[in-house]
Amino acid sequence: MMKLRAAAFLAFVASANAFSLQSTSRRSTVLNVATMEEAGLKPATPTRFDRLKKAYKGPRPTLTDENVSFSYEDFEAAVAETEYSFERDAVVKGTCIEYEASGGCIVDIGAKATAFLPQQEAALIQNQGDDISDLVNLEEEIDFQIISEEDENGQLIVSIRRIQYREAWDKVNALQAEDAVMEAVVVAVNRGGAICLVEGLRAFLPGSHLTGQLPTEDIIGQTLPLKFLEVNQEANKLVVSNRKAVVEQQMADLSRGDLVSGLVKALKPYGAFVEVGGMSGLLHISQISYDRIDDLEKVLQPGMQVKCMIIDHDKVNGRIALSTKTLEPEPGDMMKDPAAVFAMAEQTAEKYHQRMEAERKAREEAARDIVLGLGDSLDDIGGGDSDEDSSDPLADVSDSLDSLLK
Repeated sequence: MMKLRAAAFLAFVASANAFSLQSTSRRSTVLNVATMEEAGLKPATPTRFDRLKKAYKGPRPTLTDENVSFSYEDFEAAVAETEYSFERDAVVKGTCIEYEASGGCIVDIGAKATAFLPQQEAALIQNQGDDISDLVNLEEEIDFQIISEEDENGQLIVSIRRIQYREAWDKVNALQAEDAVMEAVVVAVNRGGAICLVEGLRAFLPGSHLTGQLPTEDIIGQTLPLKFLEVNQEANKLVVSNRKAVVEQQMADLSRGDLVSGLVKALKPYGAFVEVGGMSGLLHISQISYDRIDDLEKVLQPGMQVKCMIIDHDKVNGRIALSTKTLEPEPGDMMKDPAAVFAMAEQTAEKYHQRMEAERKAREEAARDIVLGLGDSLDDIGGGDSDEDSSDPLADVSDSLDSLLK
């Protein structure tokens, strides 16, 4: 009986001690929470990962690089060498991997998310009806320019057109520096002229610089030779001339004495302006006929087709001087019957060239005879006493000799 009482007493004491320790722990916890609250701090709440980590009792293997072909240092160096610039306006390499049904293309540029290429940014030159598949090919690595910041999904917008735009301006500036003649297609017309595509850029062709035709819809699709009048990249402005290119090409093939056909554009008191293949030529009143002309309108009229001979030209400015009196079979025929003069222009021009060639040879023969005669005179003079005559023996003939040699 006494043993049972002793055992019950010991159990009671143990229970009391356990309750005391639990109470003390709870009081300590309450005191710690109260102390943190007084200090303005909140007790940290363990996360789900912390709870799982605490409960996990599995193995924790040690990682080594013994069975790996490269070390951590090699991996770190490779990462340092591989740099991707995904800032706006940066140019990066990429590959189109998928066409979008809504228009556009998904592009892999090595970022954490794919980039998007809108169809309007796929090419500088796009024809009506072109699809994205007509502009870019899948699995082909090309350059892209980033034109936006990352959106909420980490996706960028890229462009090919803007790269081609800069390259086109570089080519245009190079062509202007060379003063080259290029060819371009007319894509539209307006009241002031026409619009042409030069290296993919829209260039304005004024109607006054269009040769031989008017800026109507009939010229759309034609390929014209052009030269630059104005190139301003900052203002995105290109102005070109068809007349300047045509004049330069024709002037390269023209020379004095050539027979050309033209159209009388205007009459002035000093002569007539004749358009010859896009060039403006002056037919001076003194070059129309060997006879004196008192009333120019009785000989020529605006819109009249004429044949003229080129007697001078200015290739730099595209101007030529013309003559019809050199085509007259008889002096004064332009006053009497201009149509007959133009009908016989080829034969008369040929006779004129033959006469000019004969006169040129005659002048050369005369100059040669004079030079040979002067040589004999110099030999005679050299045999005499130089002190007796110290004057220049060529003084009297130098002027006439220069004029003959010219």
